[in-house]
Amino acid sequence: MLPMVRSHQQYQSFVEQQLRIHYGNGSLLFVAKDWSLVKKFWITDLSCTFRLLEGAFSCRGPRSIDPADLLRSYLLMLQVGEPSITEWVNQLHRCPLYAILSGFEYGKTPGVGTFYHFFKRLWSHTSANLSPKLRLNRKKVKGGKKGEKAPTKAYSKIANLMAQLQKRSATKPQPFDRLLVLFQQQFLTVSATLGLLGDTNALSIAGDGMPLQTATQVRSRRLCNCRELGIKPCRCYRIYSQPDCDMGWDSYRNRYFFGYHLYTFVAADSPYDLPLYPRLQRASRHDATSWVVSAREFVERFREYTWDKAILDAAHDALPIYQYLLSRKVKPFIDLNLRSTGSKGVRKDDITFSPTGVPFCKKGLEMKDRGYDYTRGRRKYYCPLVVKGVVTCDTPCSDSPYGRCVHTYTKHNPRLFPPVARNSNEWNDVYKRRTTCERSNKRAKEDFLLEAAKHRSTMMWTVRIYGIAMCQHMDAWYQESNLDLSSILLSA
Repeated sequence: MLPMVRSHQQYQSFVEQQLRIHYGNGSLLFVAKDWSLVKKFWITDLSCTFRLLEGAFSCRGPRSIDPADLLRSYLLMLQVGEPSITEWVNQLHRCPLYAILSGFEYGKTPGVGTFYHFFKRLWSHTSANLSPKLRLNRKKVKGGKKGEKAPTKAYSKIANLMAQLQKRSATKPQPFDRLLVLFQQQFLTVSATLGLLGDTNALSIAGDGMPLQTATQVRSRRLCNCRELGIKPCRCYRIYSQPDCDMGWDSYRNRYFFGYHLYTFVAADSPYDLPLYPRLQRASRHDATSWVVSAREFVERFREYTWDKAILDAAHDALPIYQYLLSRKVKPFIDLNLRSTGSKGVRKDDITFSPTGVPFCKKGLEMKDRGYDYTRGRRKYYCPLVVKGVVTCDTPCSDSPYGRCVHTYTKHNPRLFPPVARNSNEWNDVYKRRTTCERSNKRAKEDFLLEAAKHRSTMMWTVRIYGIAMCQHMDAWYQESNLDLSSILLSA
């Protein structure tokens, strides 16, 4: 049967009543961490959860538990740093506060199977993994240098991937769509209303990936006898317990890892580094490839937001990415990858350009920037030895009293000649917000113990990632709220 759904006001009344029963002596006030949890869930409205998941419920069978309570309980589990569902069920039996904040009466809390049944409602795929467990053994990716970005994928590969994605429908159903709808409707919308995402009509979005290690080594079972026959290496079919995972290279820690590549879009203008769109990829995927997939899906699934600036690191320094962004009227702020092809500078006629796209005069001096003409899509440079309208060069390369001028057109090479010149004040002011991705990733990995879970399926890892993203938004609301709950909940 369908669950009995209550409003957020009814949930607040339930919490107030239960806290008076179990903590009427005011003992809760002496534990600051517990009191912050009460406030976070008091201001978080999850009453629309059933309406957004109604298609996953049946009218037959026993009455279901309100999915808002199960989602609330799972978010509380993440907030307290418990990685195990089984241990969390035990804590609900031991601690009245956790049961009350979840929306359950103390002593009447759900079991482990109820939570996992709820997680399956959030996942629209028939299997908990996207790939079959029986597949060929894959080669390990090639490592790089410690602390250096890997060379950007060949431009032709990025362009081919974009062309393939353009032919497909970006609105193709994804297994995590229900989770994404919950995240959009009950968290992103609230944060946007509070102004915590910046200007949604001109969003600045930073993107970056990070390794998500799920095991210390590849978990597979051999089906052949190649080892006994002395055949090495073996490329036969194997059964993998985590078929969507593979080996990747962590350049920061200078080691291989087995797991996923988590790529996240973050609101760069957010004072709390709030995530917009987390996306799991294979560990072997390059940042540029992950960005192409995520950007295509983001544009189609977040039509209510207008993308204005893309802030990316040197791993995304690929010409097709610039062309795609400019075609959508998005300003690219991408650092140059000096290990990529085409980073040694170019020549045009008798003018030489630096790797950052600044022309040199014949004396080897960088020419001065005169500004960008958006109507013509070009930037103007003039002689560096012109002082107050007078050419001071002893060997001028132009008869003009103004000195020689050079125009660079974005359409000719958007990578070297972006609309906003590199190393300009505007560029530096915008690009310094790229670190918002690293702070957001740090919160997920260290504050919410992302890798502490022992999940084996893509379904559970996706649920955990979106749950952590929801908790990051809840923490931001808590920091913005000035509500005094002590006088409301625990008054005599």
